[in-house]
Amino acid sequence: MTQQRLFPKPLGRGEMTLFASAEQAWFWFVRCQAARIEGARVVADAGEVTRPCDPDDIYNAVTRLWRGGVIGQAHLQVLEYYGVVERLPDHRVEAESRKADLWQEAMLALRDVLVRRGIVDPDGAGDPPEFDDAASQNYEMQGDLSPCDL
Repeated sequence: MTQQRLFPKPLGRGEMTLFASAEQAWFWFVRCQAARIEGARVVADAGEVTRPCDPDDIYNAVTRLWRGGVIGQAHLQVLEYYGVVERLPDHRVEAESRKADLWQEAMLALRDVLVRRGIVDPDGAGDPPEFDDAASQNYEMQGDLSPCDL
C-alpha cells in the first residue's frame, strides 16, 4: 500500500502577515469556525490579509498538544469558551482565576508550536498578558481577526 504524501497548499503570492500572538491566531481560528458553521467557505488567502496558514492548522496544533498530554481537557474547555465569547479570562475576577491560569498555560504551549511553524511572529510572541495590575488595565486584541472574505 502506498503511503499518502501531504503537500502544503499553495498560498497567494501577496505579502503574508504573521499573527502577533497565539491569542490572535486562536481568536482568528474560532471566528473562522463560526463562519464555517454559518456556511462560509474559509480558505487561507481569501481575506484582505493573507495568513501563513489555514484555520485547520491552528486546530491541528491544539489537537497535537492535547494528544501529546501537553494540555488537558480543562485547557480545551477554557479555550473553547473564551474563544466563542471573544475575550480573555481575567485573573482579577475570582471565578475566572483558575481559567486564566489554564488559558495562559495553553497559550504558552501553543505559542511555541506556532512560532516554530512560522505562523506567529517570534518578535511579537511575548508572554500572554497578565491582569495583576490596576483594575483599569485592558487587553485589546489587535490586527485583522476577520475570518474570511464574505
